[in-house]
Amino acid sequence: MNPIFLIAAELPAILAIGASRQPIEIAASGASVTLFNRQEIEALGMPSATDLLRLTPGVSIAVSGPRGSQTQLRIRGNEANHSLLFIDGIEANDPATGNEARFETLLSDGLERLEIIRGAQSALWGAEAIGGVISAETAIPGRGSEARLLAEGGSLGTARASASLGTGSATSGLAATASWIDSKGIDTLGLGGDRDGFSSFSGTVKGEVRPNELGALGLTARYSRSRSEFDGADPLTYLRADTLDNSVAESLALRGYARLGDNAAPWSAELSGTWLDSSNRNFTGDAPLNRSDATRLKIEGQLSHRFALGGLDQRLTLAVARKDEVFKARDTQYFGATNQRRSRANTAFVGEWRARIDNSAAFGISLRHDVFNRFADATTLRADGNVALGLGLSVHASYGEGIAQPTFYDLYGYFPGSFAGNPALKPERSQGYEAGLGWSRDGMALKATWFQSRLTDEIVDVWDPETYLSSTANATGKSKRRGVELSGETRLGDAITVDASYTWLKASEQRVAGSALAKEWRRPRHSAALRVTGQWDRLTLGASAAWVGKRRDMDFDSYQMVTLDDYLLATVQIGWKLTERIEAYGRVENALDADYQDVVGYRTPGRTGYAGLRLRLGD
Repeated sequence: MNPIFLIAAELPAILAIGASRQPIEIAASGASVTLFNRQEIEALGMPSATDLLRLTPGVSIAVSGPRGSQTQLRIRGNEANHSLLFIDGIEANDPATGNEARFETLLSDGLERLEIIRGAQSALWGAEAIGGVISAETAIPGRGSEARLLAEGGSLGTARASASLGTGSATSGLAATASWIDSKGIDTLGLGGDRDGFSSFSGTVKGEVRPNELGALGLTARYSRSRSEFDGADPLTYLRADTLDNSVAESLALRGYARLGDNAAPWSAELSGTWLDSSNRNFTGDAPLNRSDATRLKIEGQLSHRFALGGLDQRLTLAVARKDEVFKARDTQYFGATNQRRSRANTAFVGEWRARIDNSAAFGISLRHDVFNRFADATTLRADGNVALGLGLSVHASYGEGIAQPTFYDLYGYFPGSFAGNPALKPERSQGYEAGLGWSRDGMALKATWFQSRLTDEIVDVWDPETYLSSTANATGKSKRRGVELSGETRLGDAITVDASYTWLKASEQRVAGSALAKEWRRPRHSAALRVTGQWDRLTLGASAAWVGKRRDMDFDSYQMVTLDDYLLATVQIGWKLTERIEAYGRVENALDADYQDVVGYRTPGRTGYAGLRLRLGD
């Protein structure tokens, strides 16, 4: 078999969920994909999915304080609202929080897999997929009967628990997961004030019925609630201060689907519907300040035909999606001055063609047209390819276009007489390329990828010195991102897997055409990661290290640019099977006691330790 599909041949099919409208083998994708499976996630042991994402090439994380604080993710130097998150097939970016995903609420417990696809994917999945797509999948129904329980305690008054239950047969299945964590936190500003803690809960129930070999009906329900305490600003000086600010983020989502045909069938079709309800409430102590709420209803239909023609194994997919969103803002502190209710709708038409040649090459082209009712329509294109050269070598390349839609505040403003919206905004647009060389043989894989993208019509804040009125506008300049990702993976015998990566990134912003390019904030020029997982008889090991180079940030107390020092975060977890079903483990996070900040002025925890038990029952 050709080396390009070596990994897929040696192991059960390793599929990329988000690299195509239907799952494809990772080795057949021209885009860069990183995958964490359940065994790796459990071995590493870190409670937040953000900790795993930090180990991904091209991904930079900025947390405004300890775990649970506002977390922003940037892929390949793109903006924080340029990453599209799916959880169990549910689009999780929140219209109530500037179209960003609330990564601080995404727990790793119960995840079956976590997939990161880098590069613009809007032609497949729509707005916000400029930097890439992240897909998180919890336990899958129908994989026998099993139960997994976890209980943990440790530093900073932290308690953690999770449960995952599943049962099923060839005709039906049910799976449920629940994860909870609570921490007393730290004094974020280090001014001798109170500790800023957080708590988070998420639960998912999934059921599927398969009347025959080719048909399936499924329903997923997901609920999450998180509360985070943080230090805000002094109401008189607007400088950072020890305050009693806290926020509560809550969401409920439902997804139902009917599927006919599987990934290998000549014809397959799927009809799905998703409903999301989210709320974000802000308080000082127990006194409410403001809140934002949003609902999203999405109906999607897809038809695929797989056929052979001209020596090519081909697949043609057509899809239509309709999305309606409603946004509401309410406040107490300004006596309702910021209250508003807005809506927007989007209809998308998608076509994708994929082909493979004798298991030695794979190609794909997709085209999407989005019709928006509140701003300009957009058409996006994506093309990718992966070709085997022999001797374990392969080349891959992709071109992708991405869009990001204006937020409700961008369009309609926030505070009357202070921040006015701009209904004439256009979506942000990006064009990006990547190309690389891979080598895989004898349990070892190496990969080098060059990438480059250009962002136009970036939505920026503007200020009129005559009226003292702030608003938004599409920048006339072009922001640029380019870099190199190097990664390698090896297996040492049957027990240990080692994965390492390095990223060089140059991200520059140009708001006004013809002006000088300025270095983007919170994006390190250099970053690297290492993860090691292994199991010997009763012993399980998970170790990781993430090095983040120097980067610029804005100190909003002085409105001066500052440089944040580089840092190295190391985590080690060791588990020991007490019995065939029970495992005890201990974990040290920030094992080297690094003193670091992701956002200027906001401290993070030093070395911390945790211990817990895992219980596994069933198949």
